[in-house]
Amino acid sequence: MENNDRYILAKSILLSAIIISVAWVYTVKLKSGSVSSPDKNISSDGYVDDLEEKVLPSTGATLPVKWGDLGKKLVSTGVIDREKFSALYSERGGLSQDELAYLNETVNQDMVMTSYNAPFLLNLFWALALGNESDTLKKGLMSDSRYGGAGNFASTGGWTLASGEAMQHYARHPFITLTPDQQKRVDLVASDIYRPCCDNPTNFPDCNHGMAMLGLLELMASQGVSESDMYRTALEVNAFWFPQEYLTIAGFFQKRGVEWESVNPKEVLGSNYSSASGYRRILSQVQPPEKKSSGGCGV
Repeated sequence: MENNDRYILAKSILLSAIIISVAWVYTVKLKSGSVSSPDKNISSDGYVDDLEEKVLPSTGATLPVKWGDLGKKLVSTGVIDREKFSALYSERGGLSQDELAYLNETVNQDMVMTSYNAPFLLNLFWALALGNESDTLKKGLMSDSRYGGAGNFASTGGWTLASGEAMQHYARHPFITLTPDQQKRVDLVASDIYRPCCDNPTNFPDCNHGMAMLGLLELMASQGVSESDMYRTALEVNAFWFPQEYLTIAGFFQKRGVEWESVNPKEVLGSNYSSASGYRRILSQVQPPEKKSSGGCGV
């Protein structure tokens, strides 16, 4: 073999070895997570992972309420039909032991919302507010004749997990009894809290998210939670119910030098950010992170 041929062969072998080595190193890093998958859609400045942990902490959000025996009351009154509820969740992999406890037992430990159980707790709070004897439902916008009656909304007609028709249970059961001061606090806070699926505040709970938030606010007020903590908790909960939207909103603030832990919960929950139209304005100004599924307005 000529010297020139030997040189070309040696060079080719060396180049092949380099390519194989680089590929092996990249593969090891990819498996270990130190190299991002191109499908991960992290923004160029790499802030998304850190921001996600702040908005949607992996440890969840501890809610400042005790559930007690409300689940048993929801089942015994028929606001939740156990068979319908179980059938729904059997199609989704079944209920965990912790989730079953909320229906069958008296639960006195802290309620913790996570990305995993957020849809379940949404349905639980939805049922609670729908069936609770409430001035907000009896005397508020839901019962305003201009809107055709309380039974025409997604939050009422969409609740298909009751024994009988949902409206047979509407604002009927004294699950939570509020003092006049507690009712005023609920009315005040509910009027300030919006959700990205529509343009109505929580005191007009025409969808499941609004109704569920009302149930949580009533529970918090009945257990002496302060106004400021009600707003803070509502923002944490909304984020788990609308992860894509609140990661986008958090990114909007971060781009302007405001960290998520420093935002004013009441401001963020207002119509400028958390309503459907407010969110659209935010979305026009910032690139959303990787798509995360937000629940619809049905069970």
